[in-house]
Amino acid sequence: MSEIDLTDLAARHDGSLNLHGYLARPSGEGPWPGVVMVHEAFGLDDVMRRQADRLASAGFLTLAPDLFSAGGARRCLVSTMRAMLSGKGRAYGDIEAARQWLSGSSDCTGKIGVIGFCMGGGFALMTLRTGFDAAAPNYGVLPRHLDAAVAGACPVVASYGGKDFALRNAAAKLESALTRAGVVHDVKEYPTAGHTFLNDALAGPKVMRPLMKVTGMVPDPEAAADAWTRIDGFFGEHLG
Repeated sequence: MSEIDLTDLAARHDGSLNLHGYLARPSGEGPWPGVVMVHEAFGLDDVMRRQADRLASAGFLTLAPDLFSAGGARRCLVSTMRAMLSGKGRAYGDIEAARQWLSGSSDCTGKIGVIGFCMGGGFALMTLRTGFDAAAPNYGVLPRHLDAAVAGACPVVASYGGKDFALRNAAAKLESALTRAGVVHDVKEYPTAGHTFLNDALAGPKVMRPLMKVTGMVPDPEAAADAWTRIDGFFGEHLG
């Protein structure tokens, strides 16, 4: 596991002036399929790094760009969320920089997927047509123009929580749109799960964690295990 400087690549794609990422390598000898992992709104913290490590343990060369490299969550969160919702902004250059790094690596087969959590799930949905071979958006906000966003998209495996009331019916809406577009997909909503259910621990500032518990933003190990099985299988099929 190592830190990667992506600044030069980001500059070529109108990304951040200072971009770093976390690289998780599978064990053994490559090359391996690549995955760009986009972190949640709390940033590229230890919980997110463990998600990258978990993807690597499943056989995927995983690169997680730190979308808050320019100044941390306090300075970057609002502008990054705006970019996710609008489809424009430096964050897209940062994600493309990570994809290009993997594409140019001799350790990567050239097949590359994208996975995101929370805010990152929204970015994964917004980048379905940008060169990725498969996508795994997890509890991501749906694009405003959903049908346009999924037209010609790569295969999608998506997971939502039935107790994630801010994203009520998001899974059903996404599945319907992907079906209309003829996109290969696996979308599932977990009745017992809330937002961030794939995390293995509570994330974010400690002062916020009691509120997160009240609102159901807690791990759900049973739902997470099933979701990871689906993601691993789907990526294994479409990234090979």
